[in-house]
Amino acid sequence: MPDWDSRQYLKFESDRTRPTRDLLAQVPLARARKIVDLGCGPGNSTELLVARYLDAKVIGLDSSPDMLVRARERLPAHEFVQADVATWQPAPDTDLLFANATFQWVPDHPSVLKRLLQALPSGSVLAVQMPDNMNEAPLNFMGEIAREGGWVTAETDKRQRDNPLDPEEYYDLLRPHCQSLDMWHSVYAHVLDNAAAIVEWFKGTALRPYTTPLSDAARDAYLAAFETRVAATFPPRYDGKVILNFPRFFMVATR
Repeated sequence: MPDWDSRQYLKFESDRTRPTRDLLAQVPLARARKIVDLGCGPGNSTELLVARYLDAKVIGLDSSPDMLVRARERLPAHEFVQADVATWQPAPDTDLLFANATFQWVPDHPSVLKRLLQALPSGSVLAVQMPDNMNEAPLNFMGEIAREGGWVTAETDKRQRDNPLDPEEYYDLLRPHCQSLDMWHSVYAHVLDNAAAIVEWFKGTALRPYTTPLSDAARDAYLAAFETRVAATFPPRYDGKVILNFPRFFMVATR
């Protein structure tokens, strides 16, 4: 997969950080020694962890060089590591593994979650949020438009990721290995300026595998077709704004 573009991602920083705040609010640790922000991106989630746990060593981990550059600029006093969470292993003194919108990109993420939880000491926490929007209209449009317009590549001619499992499946997988497991869904109603803003939102995330392999002309044509489909599906409200509903799934497991 192509590297992330931190500037594009941060165009909607406030909206993207809100689920991070909601996940962090449910972490039941009053204090922590060591925290790892898995898939830290440009450091917006890491910044919240640093602010809450003033005495903790907070480490950001991400596979994207571009995201890590931005995170280090944002929090120069803190450690950031380039690594693949699929194979990374936490240190035995880790109190919190925090992952906001990360594991949906990790192959076979349920087994990775189980492995990471089992690696934590008793009383430590694994906190996870994942988008649950693969059945939403914009995500369906991406593949449909690529096929209809002949913009399919080796990268796009496959399902990029899946929705999270059902809560019952995570319960059976993780609950035997932890003291408690809290799970919930939230649907965020993001108020955006127009259909073009919805396109900009997804250009920072789910559209990347579709647009990056294309030439400039093909990319422009693809995005124009995507915006046309989005505009027909998300009518403007009384003030011209549009509302992007975005379901997300949360889990907080205490080892």
